[in-house]
Amino acid sequence: MTDLQTGLIALGVLAIVIVLGLNWWQDRRARKQIQDRFPDTGRDPLLHGADPAAPAAGGGMPLRREPGIGHGAAAADGAAEAVAAATVSGHDPEEPDEACETVIDVVFPEPVAGDELAAFTQGIRHAGQKPLRVFAETVEGLHRSLIRSGERYASVQVAVLLANRSGALNAGEWAEALSRARVLADRFDGTVEAADTQGVLERASALDAASAALDAQVGLTLAARDRRWSAADVLDAARQAGFGSLQDGRLPWAGGDGIVRFTLGRSDGVSLGSPGPAAIAQLSLLLDVPRAPADPQAFAGMAQVGRVLAARLDAQLVDDSGRPLADGAEAAIDRQLQELYGRLEAAGLQAGSSRALRVFG
Repeated sequence: MTDLQTGLIALGVLAIVIVLGLNWWQDRRARKQIQDRFPDTGRDPLLHGADPAAPAAGGGMPLRREPGIGHGAAAADGAAEAVAAATVSGHDPEEPDEACETVIDVVFPEPVAGDELAAFTQGIRHAGQKPLRVFAETVEGLHRSLIRSGERYASVQVAVLLANRSGALNAGEWAEALSRARVLADRFDGTVEAADTQGVLERASALDAASAALDAQVGLTLAARDRRWSAADVLDAARQAGFGSLQDGRLPWAGGDGIVRFTLGRSDGVSLGSPGPAAIAQLSLLLDVPRAPADPQAFAGMAQVGRVLAARLDAQLVDDSGRPLADGAEAAIDRQLQELYGRLEAAGLQAGSSRALRVFG
Protein backbone atom coordinates (compact mmCIF):
# COMPACT_ATOMS: atom_id res chain seq x y z
CA MET A 1 0.00 0.00 0.00
CA THR A 2 1.43 3.35 -1.04
CA ASP A 3 1.64 6.44 1.14
CA LEU A 4 -1.06 8.05 -1.05
CA GLN A 5 -3.51 5.19 -0.44
CA THR A 6 -2.82 5.28 3.30
CA GLY A 7 -3.44 9.01 3.40
CA LEU A 8 -6.73 8.69 1.50
CA ILE A 9 -7.95 5.99 3.90
CA ALA A 10 -7.05 8.15 6.90
CA LEU A 11 -8.91 11.10 5.42
CA GLY A 12 -11.96 8.90 4.80
CA VAL A 13 -11.98 7.65 8.39
CA LEU A 14 -11.64 11.20 9.67
CA ALA A 15 -14.55 12.35 7.52
CA ILE A 16 -16.76 9.54 8.90
CA VAL A 17 -15.84 10.48 12.47
CA ILE A 18 -16.70 14.13 11.78
CA VAL A 19 -20.11 13.20 10.27
CA LEU A 20 -21.00 10.90 13.19
CA GLY A 21 -20.01 13.58 15.68
CA LEU A 22 -22.09 16.19 13.87
CA ASN A 23 -25.13 13.88 13.82
CA TRP A 24 -24.77 13.18 17.54
CA TRP A 25 -24.57 16.89 18.33
CA GLN A 26 -27.66 17.69 16.22
CA ASP A 27 -29.63 14.84 17.82
CA ARG A 28 -28.70 16.01 21.32
CA ARG A 29 -29.70 19.55 20.46
CA ALA A 30 -33.08 18.41 19.07
CA ARG A 31 -33.81 16.31 22.17
CA LYS A 32 -33.06 19.30 24.42
CA GLN A 33 -35.44 21.50 22.43
CA ILE A 34 -38.22 18.91 22.72
CA GLN A 35 -37.65 18.57 26.47
CA ASP A 36 -37.81 22.35 26.83
CA ARG A 37 -41.17 22.48 24.96
CA PHE A 38 -42.64 19.40 26.67
CA PRO A 39 -41.47 19.15 30.28
CA ASP A 40 -41.50 15.64 31.68
CA THR A 41 -45.02 14.94 33.01
CA GLY A 42 -44.89 11.20 32.66
CA ARG A 43 -47.06 11.42 29.52
CA ASP A 44 -46.29 11.29 25.82
CA PRO A 45 -47.16 14.66 24.20
CA LEU A 46 -48.16 12.79 21.05
CA LEU A 47 -51.14 11.28 22.88
CA HIS A 48 -52.96 14.65 22.53
CA GLY A 49 -54.05 14.87 26.12
CA ALA A 50 -55.18 11.26 26.50
CA ASP A 51 -55.42 9.67 29.90
CA PRO A 52 -52.33 7.50 30.55
CA ALA A 53 -54.65 4.77 31.80
CA ALA A 54 -56.59 4.73 28.51
CA PRO A 55 -55.93 1.95 25.99
CA ALA A 56 -53.13 2.54 23.52
CA ALA A 57 -53.79 3.49 19.90
CA GLY A 58 -55.37 0.59 18.10
CA GLY A 59 -57.23 -0.58 21.22
CA GLY A 60 -60.29 1.23 19.92
CA MET A 61 -61.77 2.48 23.22
CA PRO A 62 -63.13 6.05 23.06
CA LEU A 63 -62.06 9.00 25.16
CA ARG A 64 -65.22 10.01 27.02
CA ARG A 65 -65.27 13.40 28.66
CA GLU A 66 -69.00 14.25 28.70
CA PRO A 67 -70.21 15.24 32.20
CA GLY A 68 -73.00 13.23 33.74
CA ILE A 69 -76.56 14.32 34.49
CA GLY A 70 -76.98 16.39 37.63
CA HIS A 71 -74.02 18.77 37.28
CA GLY A 72 -76.08 21.69 35.96
CA ALA A 73 -74.12 24.80 35.00
CA ALA A 74 -70.84 23.17 35.96
CA ALA A 75 -71.58 20.43 33.45
CA ALA A 76 -72.14 23.01 30.71
CA ASP A 77 -68.84 24.75 31.56
CA GLY A 78 -67.02 21.42 31.60
CA ALA A 79 -68.49 20.48 28.23
CA ALA A 80 -67.30 23.77 26.72
CA GLU A 81 -63.79 23.21 28.07
CA ALA A 82 -63.81 19.66 26.71
CA VAL A 83 -64.81 20.92 23.26
CA ALA A 84 -61.97 23.46 23.28
CA ALA A 85 -59.42 20.88 24.45
CA ALA A 86 -60.59 18.33 21.91
CA THR A 87 -60.34 20.80 19.05
CA VAL A 88 -56.76 21.71 19.98
CA SER A 89 -55.74 18.07 20.43
CA GLY A 90 -56.98 16.91 17.05
CA HIS A 91 -60.02 15.00 18.33
CA ASP A 92 -63.49 15.83 17.00
CA PRO A 93 -65.32 17.65 19.82
CA GLU A 94 -68.65 15.83 19.50
CA GLU A 95 -68.70 12.49 21.31
CA PRO A 96 -71.08 10.04 23.02
CA ASP A 97 -73.03 11.56 25.89
CA GLU A 98 -72.82 9.09 28.76
CA ALA A 99 -75.55 10.97 30.63
CA CYS A 100 -78.21 9.93 28.11
CA GLU A 101 -76.54 7.32 25.88
CA THR A 102 -74.94 3.92 26.32
CA VAL A 103 -72.07 2.89 24.06
CA ILE A 104 -71.48 -0.34 22.18
CA ASP A 105 -67.80 -0.74 21.24
CA VAL A 106 -66.81 -2.59 18.07
CA VAL A 107 -63.05 -3.28 18.03
CA PHE A 108 -61.26 -4.43 14.87
CA PRO A 109 -58.23 -6.77 14.85
CA GLU A 110 -56.80 -4.95 11.83
CA PRO A 111 -57.18 -1.30 10.73
CA VAL A 112 -60.19 -0.61 8.49
CA ALA A 113 -60.09 2.00 5.72
CA GLY A 114 -62.47 4.92 6.16
CA ASP A 115 -64.10 4.50 2.74
CA GLU A 116 -64.91 0.87 3.45
CA LEU A 117 -66.07 1.49 7.00
CA ALA A 118 -68.37 4.36 6.04
CA ALA A 119 -70.29 2.14 3.64
CA PHE A 120 -71.10 -0.33 6.43
CA THR A 121 -72.18 2.26 9.00
CA GLN A 122 -74.71 4.10 6.83
CA GLY A 123 -77.54 1.87 8.03
CA ILE A 124 -76.76 2.31 11.73
CA ARG A 125 -79.15 5.17 12.47
CA HIS A 126 -82.09 3.86 14.50
CA ALA A 127 -83.10 0.97 16.74
CA GLY A 128 -86.86 1.11 17.04
CA GLN A 129 -87.73 4.63 18.20
CA LYS A 130 -84.22 5.36 19.48
CA PRO A 131 -81.63 7.15 17.34
CA LEU A 132 -78.11 5.74 17.10
CA ARG A 133 -74.96 7.79 16.61
CA VAL A 134 -71.74 6.36 15.17
CA PHE A 135 -68.28 7.46 16.33
CA ALA A 136 -64.86 5.99 15.59
CA GLU A 137 -61.24 5.91 16.73
CA THR A 138 -58.37 6.11 14.25
CA VAL A 139 -55.33 3.88 14.56
CA GLU A 140 -53.52 6.97 15.88
CA GLY A 141 -56.05 7.22 18.71
CA LEU A 142 -57.97 10.22 17.38
CA HIS A 143 -61.68 10.43 18.16
CA ARG A 144 -63.97 10.99 15.16
CA SER A 145 -67.66 11.92 15.01
CA LEU A 146 -67.54 11.52 11.24
CA ILE A 147 -65.70 8.73 9.43
CA ARG A 148 -63.29 10.27 6.94
CA SER A 149 -61.86 9.10 3.69
CA GLY A 150 -58.12 8.50 3.83
CA GLU A 151 -58.04 7.53 7.51
CA ARG A 152 -57.78 4.05 9.03
CA TYR A 153 -59.84 3.04 12.03
CA ALA A 154 -59.25 0.74 14.98
CA SER A 155 -62.76 0.77 16.42
CA VAL A 156 -66.29 2.11 16.19
CA GLN A 157 -68.57 3.25 18.99
CA VAL A 158 -72.35 3.04 18.56
CA ALA A 159 -74.09 5.45 20.95
CA VAL A 160 -77.64 4.35 21.81
CA LEU A 161 -80.08 6.90 23.27
CA LEU A 162 -81.47 5.67 26.58
CA ALA A 163 -84.76 7.57 26.55
CA ASN A 164 -86.77 10.11 24.57
CA ARG A 165 -90.41 11.08 24.27
CA SER A 166 -91.23 7.63 22.89
CA GLY A 167 -90.25 6.23 26.31
CA ALA A 168 -87.30 4.38 27.81
CA LEU A 169 -85.07 2.17 25.68
CA ASN A 170 -86.72 -1.25 25.81
CA ALA A 171 -85.31 -4.76 25.49
CA GLY A 172 -86.31 -5.07 21.84
CA GLU A 173 -84.65 -1.78 20.87
CA TRP A 174 -81.49 -2.69 22.79
CA ALA A 175 -81.38 -6.09 21.07
CA GLU A 176 -81.76 -4.39 17.67
CA ALA A 177 -78.89 -1.98 18.44
CA LEU A 178 -76.67 -4.89 19.52
CA SER A 179 -77.59 -6.78 16.35
CA ARG A 180 -76.57 -3.87 14.14
CA ALA A 181 -73.25 -3.60 15.97
CA ARG A 182 -72.62 -7.35 15.60
CA VAL A 183 -73.29 -7.25 11.86
CA LEU A 184 -70.63 -4.54 11.57
CA ALA A 185 -68.23 -6.52 13.75
CA ASP A 186 -68.73 -9.70 11.74
CA ARG A 187 -67.94 -7.88 8.49
CA PHE A 188 -64.47 -6.94 9.76
CA ASP A 189 -63.84 -9.88 12.14
CA GLY A 190 -64.21 -7.53 15.09
CA THR A 191 -65.49 -8.01 18.62
CA VAL A 192 -68.41 -6.34 20.38
CA GLU A 193 -68.27 -4.97 23.91
CA ALA A 194 -71.37 -3.58 25.63
CA ALA A 195 -72.79 -3.00 29.08
CA ASP A 196 -74.98 -5.57 30.82
CA THR A 197 -78.52 -5.54 29.43
CA GLN A 198 -80.22 -5.23 32.80
CA GLY A 199 -78.00 -2.32 33.78
CA VAL A 200 -78.71 -0.54 30.49
CA LEU A 201 -82.47 -0.94 30.85
CA GLU A 202 -82.37 0.29 34.45
CA ARG A 203 -80.47 3.41 33.38
CA ALA A 204 -82.96 3.96 30.59
CA SER A 205 -85.90 3.67 32.96
CA ALA A 206 -84.33 6.13 35.42
CA LEU A 207 -83.64 8.70 32.70
CA ASP A 208 -87.16 8.31 31.32
CA ALA A 209 -88.70 8.94 34.75
CA ALA A 210 -86.48 11.96 35.42
CA SER A 211 -87.14 13.57 32.03
CA ALA A 212 -90.90 12.88 32.14
CA ALA A 213 -91.14 14.84 35.39
CA LEU A 214 -89.49 17.83 33.68
CA ASP A 215 -91.30 17.73 30.34
CA ALA A 216 -93.66 20.60 29.57
CA GLN A 217 -95.24 22.30 26.58
CA VAL A 218 -97.16 25.57 26.84
CA GLY A 219 -99.67 26.54 24.18
CA LEU A 220 -101.98 29.29 22.96
CA THR A 221 -104.78 29.03 20.41
CA LEU A 222 -105.82 31.39 17.65
CA ALA A 223 -109.55 30.89 17.03
CA ALA A 224 -111.17 32.24 13.87
CA ARG A 225 -113.89 34.84 14.43
CA ASP A 226 -116.03 35.20 11.28
CA ARG A 227 -114.27 33.24 8.57
CA ARG A 228 -112.01 30.25 8.29
CA TRP A 229 -108.58 30.41 6.67
CA SER A 230 -106.83 28.59 3.90
CA ALA A 231 -103.27 27.37 4.34
CA ALA A 232 -102.16 30.17 2.00
CA ASP A 233 -103.85 32.77 4.25
CA VAL A 234 -101.99 31.44 7.28
CA LEU A 235 -98.63 31.13 5.56
CA ASP A 236 -98.82 34.71 4.26
CA ALA A 237 -99.83 36.18 7.65
CA ALA A 238 -97.19 34.11 9.47
CA ARG A 239 -94.46 35.23 7.08
CA GLN A 240 -95.33 38.85 7.76
CA ALA A 241 -95.26 38.15 11.51
CA GLY A 242 -91.69 36.80 11.27
CA PHE A 243 -92.14 33.02 11.13
CA GLY A 244 -89.69 30.89 9.16
CA SER A 245 -90.13 28.21 6.52
CA LEU A 246 -92.34 25.17 7.06
CA GLN A 247 -90.75 22.34 9.08
CA ASP A 248 -92.59 19.08 9.76
CA GLY A 249 -95.92 20.73 9.05
CA ARG A 250 -95.37 23.66 11.44
CA LEU A 251 -93.81 27.12 11.16
CA PRO A 252 -90.90 27.99 13.49
CA TRP A 253 -90.34 31.38 15.08
CA ALA A 254 -86.65 31.95 15.80
CA GLY A 255 -84.88 34.53 17.92
CA GLY A 256 -82.09 36.78 16.70
CA ASP A 257 -79.64 33.89 17.19
CA GLY A 258 -81.58 31.72 14.73
CA ILE A 259 -82.66 29.24 17.43
CA VAL A 260 -86.34 28.23 17.40
CA ARG A 261 -88.36 29.56 20.35
CA PHE A 262 -91.86 28.30 19.48
CA THR A 263 -93.89 27.04 16.53
CA LEU A 264 -97.22 27.63 14.79
CA GLY A 265 -99.39 24.88 13.36
CA ARG A 266 -102.92 23.69 12.79
CA SER A 267 -104.72 22.62 15.94
CA ASP A 268 -105.98 19.48 14.18
CA GLY A 269 -102.41 18.34 13.49
CA VAL A 270 -102.68 18.55 9.71
CA SER A 271 -99.63 20.04 8.01
CA LEU A 272 -99.88 23.71 7.07
CA GLY A 273 -98.32 22.66 3.79
CA SER A 274 -101.43 20.70 2.81
CA PRO A 275 -103.42 22.51 0.11
CA GLY A 276 -107.17 22.76 0.36
CA PRO A 277 -110.17 25.05 0.81
CA ALA A 278 -110.47 27.68 3.53
CA ALA A 279 -111.18 25.16 6.28
CA ILE A 280 -108.80 26.10 9.10
CA ALA A 281 -110.68 27.28 12.18
CA GLN A 282 -107.93 27.11 14.79
CA LEU A 283 -104.17 27.45 14.97
CA SER A 284 -101.87 26.54 17.87
CA LEU A 285 -98.79 28.33 19.14
CA LEU A 286 -96.57 25.90 21.03
CA LEU A 287 -93.62 26.57 23.33
CA ASP A 288 -91.72 23.31 23.82
CA VAL A 289 -90.02 24.24 27.08
CA PRO A 290 -87.08 21.77 27.24
CA ARG A 291 -86.23 22.22 23.56
CA ALA A 292 -86.07 26.04 23.51
CA PRO A 293 -83.35 28.07 25.26
CA ALA A 294 -84.26 29.41 28.69
CA ASP A 295 -85.76 32.88 28.42
CA PRO A 296 -87.18 35.04 31.25
CA GLN A 297 -89.98 36.15 28.91
CA ALA A 298 -90.46 32.99 26.86
CA PHE A 299 -94.24 32.86 27.20
CA ALA A 300 -94.72 36.63 27.04
CA GLY A 301 -92.74 36.73 23.81
CA MET A 302 -94.90 34.02 22.24
CA ALA A 303 -98.08 35.80 23.38
CA GLN A 304 -96.90 39.06 21.83
CA VAL A 305 -96.29 37.40 18.46
CA GLY A 306 -99.64 35.63 18.84
CA ARG A 307 -101.45 38.94 19.23
CA VAL A 308 -99.80 40.31 16.09
CA LEU A 309 -100.80 37.21 14.15
CA ALA A 310 -104.34 37.30 15.57
CA ALA A 311 -104.77 40.85 14.34
CA ARG A 312 -103.64 39.87 10.84
CA LEU A 313 -106.02 36.89 10.70
CA ASP A 314 -108.95 38.49 12.57
CA ALA A 315 -108.65 35.79 15.25
CA GLN A 316 -109.03 35.63 19.01
CA LEU A 317 -106.04 34.60 21.11
CA VAL A 318 -107.18 32.20 23.85
CA ASP A 319 -105.62 29.85 26.40
CA ASP A 320 -105.97 26.07 26.57
CA SER A 321 -109.37 26.46 28.19
CA GLY A 322 -110.67 28.60 25.35
CA ARG A 323 -110.71 31.81 27.41
CA PRO A 324 -109.08 35.07 26.31
CA LEU A 325 -105.61 35.47 27.76
CA ALA A 326 -106.01 37.35 31.06
CA ASP A 327 -104.00 40.44 31.96
CA GLY A 328 -100.90 39.47 33.88
CA ALA A 329 -101.08 35.84 32.77
CA GLU A 330 -97.82 36.09 30.83
CA ALA A 331 -95.79 37.19 33.87
CA ALA A 332 -97.28 34.46 36.07
CA ILE A 333 -96.58 31.72 33.55
CA ASP A 334 -93.05 32.97 32.91
CA ARG A 335 -92.35 32.83 36.66
CA GLN A 336 -93.41 29.17 36.64
CA LEU A 337 -91.20 28.51 33.64
CA GLN A 338 -88.19 29.99 35.44
CA GLU A 339 -88.61 27.35 38.13
CA LEU A 340 -88.77 24.64 35.49
CA TYR A 341 -85.67 25.97 33.74
CA GLY A 342 -83.83 25.75 37.06
CA ARG A 343 -84.93 22.15 37.60
CA LEU A 344 -83.88 21.21 34.07
CA GLU A 345 -80.45 22.72 34.59
CA ALA A 346 -80.02 21.04 37.98
CA ALA A 347 -80.80 17.70 36.32
CA GLY A 348 -78.17 18.28 33.62
CA LEU A 349 -80.85 18.80 30.96
CA GLN A 350 -80.42 22.52 30.33
CA ALA A 351 -83.24 23.84 28.15
CA GLY A 352 -82.24 24.06 24.48
CA SER A 353 -79.00 22.08 24.96
CA SER A 354 -78.01 19.30 22.59
CA ARG A 355 -78.67 16.79 25.37
CA ALA A 356 -82.17 18.16 25.98
CA LEU A 357 -82.89 18.05 22.25
CA ARG A 358 -82.01 14.34 22.22
CA VAL A 359 -83.90 13.36 25.35
CA PHE A 360 -86.97 15.47 24.58
CA GLY A 361 -87.04 14.51 20.92
